[in-house]
Amino acid sequence: MNYTAVIRTLGRAGEKYQRLLDSLCGQTIRPARILVYIADGYPLPAETCGREEYIYVRKGMVAQRALRYDEVETEYILFVDDDVCLPVDGVEKLFGELRRHDADVVAPDVFDNASRGLMSEIMMMLSGRMRARRGDRKWAYKVMATAGYSYNKSPENGAYLSQTNAGPCFLCRKSDFLKIRFEDEVWLDRIGYAIGDDQIMFYKMYLAGLKSLTVFGTGIEHLDAGGNLGNKEKELMLIEGDYFFRKVFWHRFLQLPERNWRKRMWNAVCINYFYLFGFVVSWLKGERDVLRVKRAGLASARSFLKSDQYASLPKVEKI
Repeated sequence: MNYTAVIRTLGRAGEKYQRLLDSLCGQTIRPARILVYIADGYPLPAETCGREEYIYVRKGMVAQRALRYDEVETEYILFVDDDVCLPVDGVEKLFGELRRHDADVVAPDVFDNASRGLMSEIMMMLSGRMRARRGDRKWAYKVMATAGYSYNKSPENGAYLSQTNAGPCFLCRKSDFLKIRFEDEVWLDRIGYAIGDDQIMFYKMYLAGLKSLTVFGTGIEHLDAGGNLGNKEKELMLIEGDYFFRKVFWHRFLQLPERNWRKRMWNAVCINYFYLFGFVVSWLKGERDVLRVKRAGLASARSFLKSDQYASLPKVEKI
C-alpha cells in the first residue's frame, strides 16, 4: 500500500490547505512523498507540514492534473485538491475497498446528494441535471443522456460502482490514470472555472474499462476553499461555461461513441430537452441576462464542435 499524494493548487486555500497537509502526515498509511503541483506565477503558500515538494506547472483544472507524473515512483497515487481533509484512517479505508472489490479507482463521496429535499429532487429531475435513484444496491453515480448524472438516494456505508464521481480526492494506479489520456481534454480549461473536469475524467475511466468505486462513510471531507462566488458576473460566467461544457461532453463522450441508432436518437432528444427546458425557465422568469449567457454558451459549444481543434482530438471509444 505504497503511494504518493499529489495536490493541485493555486496556493490560496490557507487554513484548509494546512488541514490537508496535516491530515496527510497523520495517516495510518503515510504517503511516500507529497508532491504539490502549483500554477505558474503563483507564490508558494506559507502553510507547511515539512514534507511537501513543489512543482510549477501550467495553470488549469485539467492542466494541473493531466500530467505524466514522472516524479512519482510509487504504483499508486492519491489525488487530492487543496481543500480536502482526511481522517487518520482515510487512505487505509480507500485501499481496503479497492482491494476488497478488486477495483481500479476508488473515490470517497464528498458531496451529500442523497440528502436533497423532495422539491430540489423534482426540480433537478425536470431540468435534466440530475435524478435520484432509489433501491439501487449496485451503482452510486451514473451519467445520463442529458449529460447530467443520477445518484443513489439511499446509499449505505461502503462501496458502489460509479460511472462518474467528484474529483477532490481519489486513489488509483499511476499506470491506470495515464491510460485515459486526460491531457486530451485541456480544451476544457478555456472555461476558466472548475466545470466538468471531474465528470470527464471519471467517465473516461469508465469508457476505458476501469472499475471505479464510490465509497460512502469514509469521513473524508471537502472543505471547499473556493467558497461562494460572491457576485453576479461570476455566476453568469459559470452558467455560460456549464452550457458550453454539456454540449461538448454530450457530443464527445455520449453521442460519438454510441453505435446503436435508437440510443443516438434518444440522446438527441434528451440533450435538446435539457436546453429547451433551461431556455424556457429563464424566459418565464424574465432573466434576460441568464438567457443571454445560456445562448452564448450553447453557441460557443456549437462553434467549438465545428473547429479544427475539436476535429483533431483523438476519438473516445468504449472498451
